[in-house]
Amino acid sequence: MDILGSKTSAGQGYLDDQFLVAMPGMKDDRFARSVIYVCAHNEDGAMGLIINQAQQLLFPELLVQLGILDQKEAIRLPQKTMDIVVRHGGPVERSRGFVLHSDDYTVDSSMPVAGEICLTATVDILRAMSDGSGPRHVLMALGYSGWGAGQLEQEIAENGWLTCPASVDLLFTPQIDRVYDRVLASIGIDIAHLSSQAGHA
Repeated sequence: MDILGSKTSAGQGYLDDQFLVAMPGMKDDRFARSVIYVCAHNEDGAMGLIINQAQQLLFPELLVQLGILDQKEAIRLPQKTMDIVVRHGGPVERSRGFVLHSDDYTVDSSMPVAGEICLTATVDILRAMSDGSGPRHVLMALGYSGWGAGQLEQEIAENGWLTCPASVDLLFTPQIDRVYDRVLASIGIDIAHLSSQAGHA
């Protein structure tokens, strides 16, 4: 799937820079109560990252596993870096890392997603994050969520997902256990009334 390589404008009915919010009737348990940020969506399919599921792996442990830092260096990381939550981005390529981030940091491999948000999937950004020269806002995920052509549209039509514009504050918040309820509240929806509703906010 090369959704990222053929990214198109969100102005054509696509869902780039939107949140997908799992409806209570979501049939796939892997996505129960999930909020997904859509990084790319076009005629070939869609790619996004679950933003409210945490990995067991801590960010300093990830840096050590990748050989970016040794154990001694990892325990001396700034608190802000130590506290980065590694998220479970989705069931596809679960060992592959993706960093959504503010555009105050970019490398050649960084891809603009929307507004001031970029996506980088190379270790350069992890090195920068470890030495304090990385972006101001980051979301680190392992794995991603992907859909083939027309698949996401079908799932939305079947009441699997609610869609709404993404909020930068909710995208980058470290309090990921509250994201699902906060996204719904931000569009004026009470979870108790969701079961029979479908479609778009």
